[in-house]
Amino acid sequence: MTESVPQWWARRQWSKGAAVPYAVGTYRADWQRYPALVRQFHPELNAGVVLSQIPPAADVYVQWECDAGHRFIATPQEQRSRPGGTRRRSAWCPWCAELAAPGRVRRPDPDAGVHICGHARDPRRIESDPDDDRCYLCRRLDRTALSREELVALAAPASRVALSRENGTAARYSWQCPEGHPAYAATVERILGGRRCPVCRNARGGAAGVPVGQAFRSDRAPRPASAAEPELRRRVAERLAVDLECNAVRVARPFYDHLEVWPDIVIPELRVAVEYDTIGRHGLEHVGPREASDRRKDRLLRAVGWEVVRVRCRPLSALGPFDVEASGVTDAVVDRILSALGEIRGELIVDAYRR
Repeated sequence: MTESVPQWWARRQWSKGAAVPYAVGTYRADWQRYPALVRQFHPELNAGVVLSQIPPAADVYVQWECDAGHRFIATPQEQRSRPGGTRRRSAWCPWCAELAAPGRVRRPDPDAGVHICGHARDPRRIESDPDDDRCYLCRRLDRTALSREELVALAAPASRVALSRENGTAARYSWQCPEGHPAYAATVERILGGRRCPVCRNARGGAAGVPVGQAFRSDRAPRPASAAEPELRRRVAERLAVDLECNAVRVARPFYDHLEVWPDIVIPELRVAVEYDTIGRHGLEHVGPREASDRRKDRLLRAVGWEVVRVRCRPLSALGPFDVEASGVTDAVVDRILSALGEIRGELIVDAYRR
């Protein structure tokens, strides 16, 4: 049962038989990766208990105060997973996040409705026909080579859900790709319009023609997030005679609707990917859910015979056995990367590529 900080602290004092069950600094290493949360935590709002005395997994309601002065209550786990998929600094505070991206207000349409067949009624279309009382979508389905029954049969079992939209309620199904990719949701009308598996669509003309585990040049790879990544690439190129033109690796399983991942530096000769990780300008990068994404990315690379070396800038800690903790891009960091490459592939192999 989730408790307030005073209740939780008193129970811990009783269970451990000590006036201070957790000394100051006990969990400093766990919280230092979240500088935004360190700023939001105030001991005077939490019975004098400091943040480094609270375990990150503790089931306790903690009071936080953001930089804008908003006060709110959340457990440590809830707050650590707060950033989600956004890159705004306001993501750490639920009040600021709501003000930054207010929800869309939908007005009810009195003319909207649902046909007896379950398809949405669109007031912009003439649905009635003197010779055919079926709705527009049903008539369109009959004109296609694939009947409605055959099309819906492709959907996963028990996957029909109601989706609210301006023109009524659309029947939405979860469709399973024949290639075994994760199921995706779409209406029958969108399937008829050409929508297919997003993984297959993204792989077409790119990763689909590349063998699993091979590095290649992808047009879908994002641009470097900071100037530090090109600088690290330049320093590595000065030390190793390898081809760094590739920017993607074909993986066996989808990674966010893609069959490719985009490491910061790809070394095909050694089958090693180098990543440069910082918490970013607002302390949102590579923490919380994004750390879980990094771990998943590393697992996909290792599953196809690659290894990963992450340069983790403080306060981030190492994720893998060959990660390098640093404070920036320096020659000493490059030396440690080369040392890690020697551990992975052998010093003799790496020496063959040294300049």
